Amino acid sequence: MIKKIKKIIYNLLKKSEKWTKTDMIYLFKGGFWLSSGKIISSLSGLLLAIFFANLLPKEDYGTYKYILSIVGLLAIPTLSGINTALNRSIAQGNDKSFFISLKTKIKWGTLGGILSLLLAGYYYFYKDDTTLTICFLISSLFIPFMDPIMAYQSILIGKKKFKMLSTQNAIINTVAVLIIILVLATTRNLFAVLFSYFISHTTLRFIFLIFTLKKIKLNKNEDKSVISYGKHLSAMNIIGTISSQIDKILIFNYLGVVNLAIYSFAIVMPDQIRTFLKNINVLALPKMSQNLSLSKKDVIKKIKTFFIILLPIIILYIILAPTIYKLFFPEYLDSIIYSQLFSISLLGIPFSMLGLSYLTATKQQTKLYFLTTWLSIIKIILLIIGGYFFGLNGIIISIIFYQLSYSILIYNKM
Repeated sequence: MIKKIKKIIYNLLKKSEKWTKTDMIYLFKGGFWLSSGKIISSLSGLLLAIFFANLLPKEDYGTYKYILSIVGLLAIPTLSGINTALNRSIAQGNDKSFFISLKTKIKWGTLGGILSLLLAGYYYFYKDDTTLTICFLISSLFIPFMDPIMAYQSILIGKKKFKMLSTQNAIINTVAVLIIILVLATTRNLFAVLFSYFISHTTLRFIFLIFTLKKIKLNKNEDKSVISYGKHLSAMNIIGTISSQIDKILIFNYLGVVNLAIYSFAIVMPDQIRTFLKNINVLALPKMSQNLSLSKKDVIKKIKTFFIILLPIIILYIILAPTIYKLFFPEYLDSIIYSQLFSISLLGIPFSMLGLSYLTATKQQTKLYFLTTWLSIIKIILLIIGGYFFGLNGIIISIIFYQLSYSILIYNKM
């Protein structure tokens, strides 16, 4: 009976390839495990958000989100672009590139830790802000290691071990969330919550780094260009990383910590959808890296199909958002209208994910520089102007305008 069901599913997927122009067997196998992990992670994130909404004061939650946004900028020296270059390199059979990549990321990540210490000194000596001083002291201990350790996931992505990847991510996110919730429920102390966030993620990632290296035997082939290409991608990501965090930093400084809490809960549900859909990007890059004959026309067809599927999901969320917030986030009903508006920005996902995967896989560096640097500068300018003159509405409308403009340009640049 089970074999019969498998055969029916297989035949349906093969037939659907005529419409999607995509390897649906690969997408289903990889997507099933990635989606399973994302569902568990999303539910864990939703559970954590519910506890934050009901147990932590808005002022403390706003401060917590501000610290994580600054830490996102301080992690720039960890060279996030090396992960993408490493995904591509390992997919092409160059396993040994992992070790030099990890070493490079940790070495450069030390700079981020030092910058966090300098910020702690700034807030202590010049702002007389003990809260932010302690927060940045805590973050300085983990910045050099927490994100660089995640480079091990490039082994799993490059070798298409999506079941192992999704299982590990589900465990990391679930256990980390449970630890944070336990600390939050027992102490409601901002410093304890922040420390539990860093220590849980760093420790769990390190455990799975060791586990992965023991489980998967790596060959001795090395791609000598992985670091230089990774640095190029990292340089492209600098302005993009700033633009991804600047909204929260601007709200903290323009509108205050409470408005940052309201905004953070406004984007929490759309961001869960965005995170879930990142599976497409994880699946696409290794496949595109190996298929050197892939044409622009093929990718555009996939983008259109993805867009058609995504549109009703966004409409459904806009309809259900008031019920979701009343049920789970009753303290943040002010966030509903902002969340509905923000969800429109999700329309750019098919273009940004598949389009960028195609440009990355085919190493079109000039186009990538343009898209990730100049457009991010425009986004930062829009956010500064929109936030200063129109508050939260200005921030969200700026993001929507940027995402849609970004999508059009990616479409034209491919």
